[in-house]
Amino acid sequence: MYAIIEDSGTQIKVSSGAIIDIDLRDLADDAKTLTFDRVLAIGDGESAARIGAPYVAGVSVTADILDEIKGEKLHVFKYKRRKGSRRKIGHRQRYLRVRITGING
Repeated sequence: MYAIIEDSGTQIKVSSGAIIDIDLRDLADDAKTLTFDRVLAIGDGESAARIGAPYVAGVSVTADILDEIKGEKLHVFKYKRRKGSRRKIGHRQRYLRVRITGING
């Protein structure tokens, strides 16, 4: 069984047991699970998928929080020609790694 969820403006296809990286969010320190209520579609691969308008009613996806990780380093280099003006900055996006435990509904 699979579901397509919406999280922070992105659509992610998940199935039970899958490990995914989502954008970091503020959670309580003792939070161990996460629930996604914005389910766009749900299906099992054999019968027709249920597609929401915009969300499927009564369906949620639960996940266990595994770790907080950082993505790859992104380098940004700006300069102005013939002026000697240069600027190099870097960025590492922070993610939350979760394991999908179930698709309810």
